[in-house]
Amino acid sequence: MEAEEEAWIESLHKRIHENVVLMICLVEGDRPIGTMGLHNIDHKNGTAVTGALIGEKDCWSNGYGTEAKMVLLNYAFNTLNLRKVCSNVFAFNKRSRRYSEKCGYHIEGVLKKEHFAEGKYVDKVLMAVFKKDFMPLWRKFKKEHLS
Repeated sequence: MEAEEEAWIESLHKRIHENVVLMICLVEGDRPIGTMGLHNIDHKNGTAVTGALIGEKDCWSNGYGTEAKMVLLNYAFNTLNLRKVCSNVFAFNKRSRRYSEKCGYHIEGVLKKEHFAEGKYVDKVLMAVFKKDFMPLWRKFKKEHLS
């Protein structure tokens, strides 16, 4: 698994127009805690898929994922001029679903028993946020967190 992840990272430069992957670092100490990215960027249709990982468990439930996702979505909508950003969440990952909803995502569908994890097949929840729904959240977020 680790070798596959390393190969994927090494190949990112070949897909620079389709992917933007950023490191999430804490301001204090410049400590890297995870990654956040836009994948399968489709400029013609104005869409992309997000992916995120906060690997440092002591940083979970502190709002870092929400903050990083809000900044990434601002970039997606206001710099890349995308109109819709999607995300896939496994049904058992309640934390991921909650933070996506905080960023404006809504459920668009569910793929039943799509993925094998934790010894069983689990549902994949398809979520998305549109630019028009994100912008009011961004204005509020920016006022509260970036002023």
